Amino acid sequence: MKVGILGSGTVATTLAGGFVKHGHEVMLGTRTAAKLADWCKQNPKARVGSFAETAKFGELVVLAVKGTAAADALRAAGAASFAGKPVIDAANPIADAPPVNGVLKFFTSLDDSLMERLQREFKETRFVKAFNSVGSACMVNPKFKGGKPTMFICGNDEAAKKTVSDILDQFGWETADMGKAEAARAIEPLCILWCIPGFLRNDWSHAFKLLDNS
Repeated sequence: MKVGILGSGTVATTLAGGFVKHGHEVMLGTRTAAKLADWCKQNPKARVGSFAETAKFGELVVLAVKGTAAADALRAAGAASFAGKPVIDAANPIADAPPVNGVLKFFTSLDDSLMERLQREFKETRFVKAFNSVGSACMVNPKFKGGKPTMFICGNDEAAKKTVSDILDQFGWETADMGKAEAARAIEPLCILWCIPGFLRNDWSHAFKLLDNS
């Protein structure tokens, strides 16, 4: 499918490479195309455009920017460009403050997630939270001794979650659907937990696994 990725950082380019690897058409949206010049030379099959062009291009859109820039990136893309489309929300509401004993600070609360805020503003968008609880090095077809890791997702639209689950299967993940958008209040803080070993011990190569006896 055609995938439009909003962002030009490591998460955006890593996911873009994964989509290209699995045969999808990819466009990266950025305010500064020069940031992606070297990456594009190595990935000639991908294209670069503005946020608006990228959102219009994608049948599936990926939001892969800093949490503090998430709403602005979607506004720049224009709500009409992605209305009704599945949008993977990979952003985390990390505050502009240093971690304390390895624990990041969020600008949201346990009663209101970033994805819920975005869903309220962009009502016609089919948001699915995914790819926010692991580092970029492990996002695409990770290899762990314990088998496939678990990606926790949530969102209000069942068809959009099915689309994202199929992508996660391609990318080597098992999917755990945690329900509606409110579940992002639990999924987003997994980023905090995931980062603690990294900040304390420089250990960034891990992922979550949900064990089920049923």
